[in-house]
Amino acid sequence: MKRIGLLALMMVLVFAGQDALAQCSMCQAVVETNMHDGERTFGMGLNNAILYLMTVPYIALGVVGYLMYKKQKAHQQ
Repeated sequence: MKRIGLLALMMVLVFAGQDALAQCSMCQAVVETNMHDGERTFGMGLNNAILYLMTVPYIALGVVGYLMYKKQKAHQQ
């Protein structure tokens, strides 16, 4: 009996879902500006936006790591 209730609950949750806007604001802006473009700039713009968003955390992590390394070296001396 509990399995039937669980199955019914799962089906309600699956079929009652709403569409979600699962994209960042930068990607959405690129898609909206290149929507009516007949050339192949759509994919390039979206790829550039993804690469930009991907590199910022790595740069920040690298700076923090370098500062920690520098502080540790100064503390050892």
